[in-house]
Amino acid sequence: MDTRPDPQATEPSRRLLLSAALLSSTGLLSACEGRLPEGFQAWAEVQKAVLELRFHPMRHDGAWTVPQLLVHLAQSIEYSMSGYPQPKPAWFQASLGKTAFALFDARGKMSHDRDEPIPGAPALDAEATLKQGVQRLLDAMDAFAAWTGPLKPHFAYGALSKPEYQRAHLMHIAHHWERLRPAAA
Repeated sequence: MDTRPDPQATEPSRRLLLSAALLSSTGLLSACEGRLPEGFQAWAEVQKAVLELRFHPMRHDGAWTVPQLLVHLAQSIEYSMSGYPQPKPAWFQASLGKTAFALFDARGKMSHDRDEPIPGAPALDAEATLKQGVQRLLDAMDAFAAWTGPLKPHFAYGALSKPEYQRAHLMHIAHHWERLRPAAA
């Protein structure tokens, strides 16, 4: 079985990174922040949306269940404090990763393969409950908000300040949230 990525599927990502590299190298992306999606502009807004899942069940249009998705989002936040299990090489973080984050930041929106787990992260538990997923994500968000220690480099973007990391997490959550739909009654 051929496990190489489909060149046509990865072409838009390559073009995006090349465009970002060009803009970044000319300085056009520096200090440019795009507006985050409505409902994902602040930590408290996201926490409210996560809590609402308990009363307004949703389904996920991706490969994961809603609880698995919530754990994936929690893992990302937790790893920003504890360290990612399999970071990309330093050269990648300093070049392509930094450029990708700059582009996402300028757009106020992230795009990535939403069915891909964090490299090296434990498998997402298919038996996790909604209550467990909600609690884990809220706990991770609370821990991040209270965190005063140094943050670990993002596995792809490299070193980020706390405000940059929070923005990255907000964009990550918003990007995944786009695939949530109301559960059938």
